[in-house]
Amino acid sequence: MNAKNLRRNMTPQENHLWYDFLQHYPVKIYKQRIIDNFIADFYCHKARLVIELDGSQHYTSKGKSHDKLRSEALEHYGLYVLRFSNSDVDNKFESVCSMIDKVIKSRNIDEP
Repeated sequence: MNAKNLRRNMTPQENHLWYDFLQHYPVKIYKQRIIDNFIADFYCHKARLVIELDGSQHYTSKGKSHDKLRSEALEHYGLYVLRFSNSDVDNKFESVCSMIDKVIKSRNIDEP
């Protein structure tokens, strides 16, 4: 799938995080952003932050291996990869938002 298609067909958890938090965050955050050969679920350029939401396929041995390689490749560009499970978004939404806010602010980003 390409990024445009993924933006139009986000998972329920991606939609929830986007529309109820990230879309109106004071620092610009992009959804389904292409970085190298990857499509990040969400990307904040100012904080050099990738936010990934992981469904059940990410918890298989193949999924874990792929995610490890992907994170290492993104970190090679100086990006910080923050991962949450879909369950975290469903059941601990406030904590997910708080962690994202904390990481962005800790990466020396001033709000406009």
